[in-house]
Amino acid sequence: MATTSAVRNIVLVHGAFADGSGWQPVYQRLVDKGFLVTVVQEPETGLADDVAATLRAIDTVDGPLVLVGHSWGGQVITEAGAHPRVAALVYVAALVPDVGESTNSLHARIPAASTAVIAGAEGFLRIDPEQFGADFAADLPARDADFMAHAQVPIRAEALDAPAAAAAWRDRPSYGIVAGADRTINPDLERWMYERAGAEVTEVPGSSHVVMISHPDVVADVIERAATAAASAVA
Repeated sequence: MATTSAVRNIVLVHGAFADGSGWQPVYQRLVDKGFLVTVVQEPETGLADDVAATLRAIDTVDGPLVLVGHSWGGQVITEAGAHPRVAALVYVAALVPDVGESTNSLHARIPAASTAVIAGAEGFLRIDPEQFGADFAADLPARDADFMAHAQVPIRAEALDAPAAAAAWRDRPSYGIVAGADRTINPDLERWMYERAGAEVTEVPGSSHVVMISHPDVVADVIERAATAAASAVA
């Protein structure tokens, strides 16, 4: 069971080109520890839409919570994290914008190794399925990466230019997980953003972008640590 000295509620926010099912390994570990976990399913139709979906999920939670974002989900939780019930933020191979910064402006600072994002229909972007495994999920079994490549959720291109309207990390404790072999977000960009945010950093050497799938124990442990530390702040 979750220790009585920990915040018990966790809200998980997925990234672009994916959905909430990628959180299953972390979800199960947290539930087994007694946490109450909510997984957001964002539409990936725009930053405002994804923030709204996250706020709707937060509003279903009773009490303080730890808000967790993977990848693009970091852009989302940085804004949604201004909700008064958010006690801490956990960034998992994630973007950490300041007010006015977009996903594209952050990538321009320290570009990623991957060039696999391609234009799809009606203004949406996707990852080339032929490159998905190598650039997004290199440390997963090939069958799993292939399934993810063909089950990916496209994101509206204009979402990546939307500026953050809030930076919740400025007044909330933050934690950052660096995926050491990430080709989707440059690990050096992750380190730079986490340092700027004053986050407690955990490095996972050799991990692909989907560190929550390939190293769920590490990710769950960081979230549990954030929940335990946050308890004293909301007591």
